[in-house]
Amino acid sequence: MKNSVESMEEESDLLNAFVVETDSGQIIGYATYFYAYFTWSGKSLYMDDLYVKPDFRGKGLGKKLLNSIIDLAKQEKCKKIHWQVARWNANAIEFYQNLGAEVDDMELNCDYWLIKR
Repeated sequence: MKNSVESMEEESDLLNAFVVETDSGQIIGYATYFYAYFTWSGKSLYMDDLYVKPDFRGKGLGKKLLNSIIDLAKQEKCKKIHWQVARWNANAIEFYQNLGAEVDDMELNCDYWLIKR
């Protein structure tokens, strides 16, 4: 992880998220996203991260967060939602497939870092 809370605060105009909180206001899950344009499909949402704290998993919160992303994408007339999942994360792959997502093994990630690692 190369990011920091300070950097997120400085770049908050680029950070979009849905969160799930407890009654006391503790954040227990989030889904971050940004708008993207893919030449093959057009206007899209890119879900950068979907996370629910382990103690709160299996309660439908991940589905609620993903449905919030889906609802927003439909409202904004996006053509698709795109995200990545690690090959080793079988639970997440099954979760996404059960919700109707197509999980393929076609592309590899490429990062060109502009900051020192």
